Amino acid sequence: METAARRSGGVLEGFYRLIMRRNSVYVTFVIAGAFLGERAVDYGVHKLWEKNNVGKRYEDISVLGQRPVDE
Repeated sequence: METAARRSGGVLEGFYRLIMRRNSVYVTFVIAGAFLGERAVDYGVHKLWEKNNVGKRYEDISVLGQRPVDE
């Protein structure tokens, strides 16, 4: 039973030693995580918006923005 407790404690201790021991590394980790999380959410929402609005966007309407051709 002690080895299981040590393993979970070892993971937490390793995380502490790697990320949270120095304030500068921790702040960098938090800022980088927030930036990457924001990018992931933005990408997902953009793809969801495009999927739900197929055929309704300005880019999908072929006659908008074109001048009639006089021949």
